Amino acid sequence: MRHAIAALALTLAATPALADDDIINVEATGSVAEVADRLVAAIEGAGATVFARVDHAGGAESAGMELAPMELVIFGNPTLGTPAIQSSPMAGLVLPMKVLVWEDAQGAVKLSYEDPEEMLDEVGVDDDLEVIVQMEGALKKLTGAAAGG
Repeated sequence: MRHAIAALALTLAATPALADDDIINVEATGSVAEVADRLVAAIEGAGATVFARVDHAGGAESAGMELAPMELVIFGNPTLGTPAIQSSPMAGLVLPMKVLVWEDAQGAVKLSYEDPEEMLDEVGVDDDLEVIVQMEGALKKLTGAAAGG
């Protein structure tokens, strides 16, 4: 038992955790599905590509388990992503962009995403790369449009 606890402690210590300030949370109105629909529409309207929409709650249900409503939208724009990957090929591990649309324990719906500067810094992309500011602006605009009013 002590070996299992020690192994777990080492695993947790070796796993990078996201600091609270690395995650941007935006309050939204409507259901998770409605907010995710608005996000997809905003992404496509901006000329970016939606690569996938992952229904985490649906996946849990298919395994006989339960999660609150939660969808991950994966999307990108090669005009923004390519310079980051050119700067550091490891950026391909964290790109394309992702936004999680989820319902918290109180029933509030939120859009959450990792701050691009922090995310890309972890894989060696220079903080001063111009596309990082563009990514930050795009994420703010897209999640703002999806949040509703």
